[in-house]
Amino acid sequence: MGQPMDSWRIALICVLSIPACAQPFGIRVLDAETGRGVPLVRLETTDASVFISDSAGWIAIEDPVLMGRTVHFTITSHGYEYPTDGFGYRGVALDVTPGGRAEIAVNRTNIAERLYRLTGAGIYEHTCRLGESAPIRQPLLNGGVVGQDSVLAHEWQGRVLWLFGDTSRLAYPLGLFHTAGAWSDRPADPAAGIDFEYIVGEDGFVRAMCPSEGEGPVWLDGLCAVDDGQGQLRLIAHYSRVRGLEALLEHGIAVFDEGEEVFDKAARFDLKRLWEAPRGHPLSQDEYLMFATPFIQSRCLATLAAVSDQGSYEAFTCLAEGARWEGPASRLELDAAGRPAWGFRPGTDPVGPREERELIEAGAIDSADARYDVRDIESGRAVALHAGSVAWNAYRQRWVMIAVEAFGEPSFLGEIWYLEAESPTGPWRDAKRIVSHDRYGFYNPLHHPFLDQEGGRIIYFQGTYTQMFEGDVPKTPRYDYNQIMYRLDLSDERLRPAGSQ
Repeated sequence: MGQPMDSWRIALICVLSIPACAQPFGIRVLDAETGRGVPLVRLETTDASVFISDSAGWIAIEDPVLMGRTVHFTITSHGYEYPTDGFGYRGVALDVTPGGRAEIAVNRTNIAERLYRLTGAGIYEHTCRLGESAPIRQPLLNGGVVGQDSVLAHEWQGRVLWLFGDTSRLAYPLGLFHTAGAWSDRPADPAAGIDFEYIVGEDGFVRAMCPSEGEGPVWLDGLCAVDDGQGQLRLIAHYSRVRGLEALLEHGIAVFDEGEEVFDKAARFDLKRLWEAPRGHPLSQDEYLMFATPFIQSRCLATLAAVSDQGSYEAFTCLAEGARWEGPASRLELDAAGRPAWGFRPGTDPVGPREERELIEAGAIDSADARYDVRDIESGRAVALHAGSVAWNAYRQRWVMIAVEAFGEPSFLGEIWYLEAESPTGPWRDAKRIVSHDRYGFYNPLHHPFLDQEGGRIIYFQGTYTQMFEGDVPKTPRYDYNQIMYRLDLSDERLRPAGSQ
């Protein structure tokens, strides 16, 4: 037998056998309709190596095994597809060369267009590797954030304040659980990206926007501006201190301290009175604030005194004033024709989709009088909406809703729907699916009316992309548990049926 080869000789042979690849090979995935780069497109080789496009649609290939060879890439993406070949494969073979470039056009099957990731690490990782320019100042890591949950946003003092839920860091599996915050300018072109300036602590990582004593995360919702009674507007939010996803330990009103850039607790609410609070995403009409979750369930005057007093809230309901929910035996408010009289009433329990369905099934009200009988305009099946927002749209001259379906298919909590109504309280009926995910979540979507373009024809919304509720599905590196922005063209003919009532 020969003598064992020295380790240094083995290392030298390995080095010499690796092709030179100082310059990565760049692949850009483009939307065939718009020509924009498409984020979150998955390319997989025949040996199961996986590459995922960044927010500009770029993929940088630096693998020395692939360099200098013809490589087949199978192409998949939520809401986009590549044509099949004669054997049914959706992919393309490319000559991978140092410094080379290639483009791949994919066809969008979603109505809404995916634009970019807003949060997390490596938003423009491949763009930077290829020496291309990124549209934001910190394209690799901003505020130490690698994952960020649901968003709130409000224009304030000439800028936009963004608030986020639980936030992940690189240094440890546990991150920030008391709400994170960032500022941005109002972008000249929202399609180009949002340049966040995170509010950070001394360590450079985002800090708590609502510090709180006691166990459990602190989440904010109901972000809005109210009159403080002295002629000044104050920014407020509803805070919730929770244990897990179910147990509510404390809730109330928090007021934004401009100097310290924190939300201070100002009023503590009764734990048994949950709807009497600024919930979800507020919208203004006349002197009132209405709270969308995604359906309007309550309102109160847009004053600090009113939002801080649970007795000031009025429920949207078909119950008689002062009535409490008692199932089908509940005391209803009926008009002269015997139909339910919906309206805002003080001291009365709200009637939402669950309660309305119970009344219909019991024969207490007719399905023709439903406010929340949401149906897929294509199939007619019922769609159970979970969370979203409502806003007036000048282009459609209607109120529009962007919301996620609960118990959806093919994703449990990742199917996004568009609806229209003549009133913010509905009736909400015809729904059109605008975003679908293949067994991956995209929840708590929020439409940003302050980003609308062309008189409301183009609207923007974002949501949390995560596999958290989707079962045994691999996480998408970099993208999982982060915010992704979409835009929707309301002149799209495919949305026309959603406006019929």
